[in-house]
Amino acid sequence: MTEAAGPAELMRRVDKLSAILDVAKAMTAQRDLDRLLDLILTAATRVVDADRCSLFIVDRERLELWTKIAQGTGEIRIPLGTGIAGYVAQTGATVNIADAYADPRFNRNVDLSTGYRTRNILCVPMWGVSGEVSGVLQALNKRDGGFTSEDEELLVALGGQAAASIDNALLHEEINRLFEGFVNASVLAIESRDPTTAGHSSRVATLTVGLAETLNALGSGACADLRFSREEINELRYASLLHDFGKVGVREPVLVKANKLYPFELESLQLRFELARARLESDSYRRQRDLLQRQGEQASAAVAEEERKLEGARQELDEILEFVHACNRPAVLATGGFERLAEIGKHAIPDGRGGTKPLLTEYEVRTLAIPKGSLSDEERKEIESHVTWTFRFLSQIPWTRNLRRVPEIAHAHHEKLDGTGYPRNLTKPQIPVQSRLIAISDVFDALTASDRPYKKALPCELALDILRREADGGQLDKDLFQVFVEARIYERVLKR
Repeated sequence: MTEAAGPAELMRRVDKLSAILDVAKAMTAQRDLDRLLDLILTAATRVVDADRCSLFIVDRERLELWTKIAQGTGEIRIPLGTGIAGYVAQTGATVNIADAYADPRFNRNVDLSTGYRTRNILCVPMWGVSGEVSGVLQALNKRDGGFTSEDEELLVALGGQAAASIDNALLHEEINRLFEGFVNASVLAIESRDPTTAGHSSRVATLTVGLAETLNALGSGACADLRFSREEINELRYASLLHDFGKVGVREPVLVKANKLYPFELESLQLRFELARARLESDSYRRQRDLLQRQGEQASAAVAEEERKLEGARQELDEILEFVHACNRPAVLATGGFERLAEIGKHAIPDGRGGTKPLLTEYEVRTLAIPKGSLSDEERKEIESHVTWTFRFLSQIPWTRNLRRVPEIAHAHHEKLDGTGYPRNLTKPQIPVQSRLIAISDVFDALTASDRPYKKALPCELALDILRREADGGQLDKDLFQVFVEARIYERVLKR
């Protein structure tokens, strides 16, 4: 019979089992695969008193074993069934080798490439929840003698716990990749409707996350108490990427409207001017014909006067059309422009059926008289509705606990601290600080982005001056903007 273990031996065994339990708890909470593998290897090395350990994961699709972390050797990929680790993965058997170089399955090339000398090996299977071997734990060089049956038992126990944690971590990574793909596809859908804004969402995310990370590092100042956890920064990144998602609910002609009149409306207007020009010429030529018929050669002076009047009328019509084109651009209308448009609208031209039609319709006069930008009040409200659509769409997604505030944060990115924003006219205490970060990034990129049909890109300094005025006016968060400027966050998206 085997002699009973002494108190010291029992305590040593209890300590090792306690270590396995402790690391099992830690593994359950860890979702980052790299950190998890490092945690497992550190625990395995300690539990069996090995010099170093390697962990291989089975890739069933490629019929390979791979390791992200192999202490001292880097990443390795080997075919399933090759070498000692491959044999254990394929058979599910535990291998305990007292002399590595005496075993034909041992691959000496690894030692040759690293300069490491392997004496003994303990290699155990990691049984996954599916009942299959999901990986292999391999310990090298027992610090005192050779690996024992107790080491085998402990490493198998640790491997079983590790397998479940690794499966969960791999599933977590797969879900993250799937969700990341969904987000990227959503951003692509947004920007494909308005190609001129391509890259806007990702630039806003870059600026916003950069500002949040900078705030985390502050040790003094008005924002020194602001801190964002890793999960909160990830939540902020998704909210930034998806802040304009609701634009899919806005009509495309409104979304990409470059000028005050839509292209088909401007084309109709220009045809009317061409018709007016043709009528002027037709009426003038008719009068010239009548003069020649009545006065013959004596009509030359009168005909010349009629030609002069016709040329003047042409020039006036061309000048009016040029003025209309200037009004159609999304610039601030000069003083007196509104009145002149109304006067032009009173001009009538023959309609060819014995009646007349206005040179400009009431709708055209009203639209061309938009004082700033290219959108009417109704169109602007439709554009602004994208924030509400964003909230509605994002609220339909079953967010995880760590991402549950994404809809709320995105919903408030157009609110102003003084209550003049939209869609809910929130004031500073009601606006999440994350939304205030996005607001600064969003305005800066909108001002400095490459030329769009309705505006030209502004130089960085001019854009910062505009943001500074909004911050001083109580619309943007002044303290956050100060950090944005002092840390030169804006340089992260500017082309150098």
